[in-house]
Parts: sequence; C-alpha cells; structure tokens
Amino acid sequence: MTNQPYPVMPPPAAALRPLKGLATAASVLLGLAAAADLFALYAGTVMHNVSGDLLTASEDRIDAADSLYSLAGNLQLLTIAATAVVFLIWFYRARCNAEVFAQDVCTRGRGWAIGAWFIPIGNLWLPAAVAREIWTASAQTAPDGSWREVSRRPLNLWWGTWVGALVLARIGMTMQSNATTPQALQRAVDVTMAADALTFAAALLAIVFVRKLTAMQDPTALPAPATI
Repeated sequence: MTNQPYPVMPPPAAALRPLKGLATAASVLLGLAAAADLFALYAGTVMHNVSGDLLTASEDRIDAADSLYSLAGNLQLLTIAATAVVFLIWFYRARCNAEVFAQDVCTRGRGWAIGAWFIPIGNLWLPAAVAREIWTASAQTAPDGSWREVSRRPLNLWWGTWVGALVLARIGMTMQSNATTPQALQRAVDVTMAADALTFAAALLAIVFVRKLTAMQDPTALPAPATI
C-alpha cells in the first residue's frame, strides 16, 4: 500500500474577504498616479530648460514653468493620497485573507498591514516584510499537498523601485531647498525627475503586484483537493 497525501481542502470562500473590487479600484488609481508622474516629468523638463536660462529667461516664462511644476506636484500628491487609501484597505484585507490560507506564516499582527507604512525609516522595509508573508501564505499548496512556490519577482521589483523613488525624491527636495545657483537648481530638478520616473515605474509594477496577489487569493482559482 502506497502512502498518499491527505486531501488538501481549500479554505471556504465565505471566510475570505472580497478583493476583486478593491483591486480594480486600486489599479485604476495607480494608473492615474502613473499619469500624474508622466505629467510631472514633462513639467520637470520645462523647469530644467528654464533653470538653465534662469538669468536670461523672461519673468513670464519663469512664472509659467514654476506654475506648471507646482501643478504637477499637487496632482501627484492628490493621486497618491487617493491611491494610498484604497491600496491600504486592499492590503489589509489581503493580510486578513492570508491567515485563512496559512496563519502560521503570518508572524506579524493584522495591524502591521497599515501601521508599518507610518513608521519613520521602518516604512522602507516593514511593509515589504508584511507583503512577503501575505504572498507566501497566499501561494497555498499544490493539489498533491506539497507547498507551492510562487516567484516574488513582482513584489520585489515593485518594492525596490518604490524605495528608490522615495530616496531620490528626498534627495531632490533637499537639493532644491539648498540650491543657490541656476546650475544647482537644474541639478535638483534632474534628480527629482529621476524620482518621478521611478515613481511612474513603481505605480505600474504595483498594479502587477495587486493583480497577481488578488488572483492568488481568488477562491474560484484555488487548487482542487488531492485524492487519497
């Protein structure tokens, strides 16, 4: 008589919190945030050109560039704020669902799914640690009862790009605050544009992460129970 794995029963759908609607909303908002980043790159290009001619540019041209740059920054803040609210709700629900799949994998409490984002310095890695636990738990098991490995590449690429954008944005802001010459201002704008480019990429990668993790937790796509 050969040994056969015990049946692997998927968690009941009723125990899982719905994610599809929130995932769609988060994806749309992330797309809008990416569009705002593209606009910021355009505004940054205009500001870069004006900064290089700051001593000879007309006052109207300087004011127009400054207004465009400020508008782009405000749009970014608005889209990021709206996206953050929906994303955090989705992220929290995904963390709650992770307990249904594999509670022992989730070493941090549910509150970390939100609180980790607001801890100074710690928010550079703590949310990613929570996300990795959610991802691992949501991978579930294969039909034969073995643990299923799912590549974390979407998560790692998104998080690495996001942290890089945060660091560059902080550097750019500091450089702009300390700029005393047109050349220094131009360099600060260039660094900020690099941050905007990374933020744009991070928004697109976040969409991939959201869609992939939501699909992993979809009760209609859970593996079929293994037979004895």
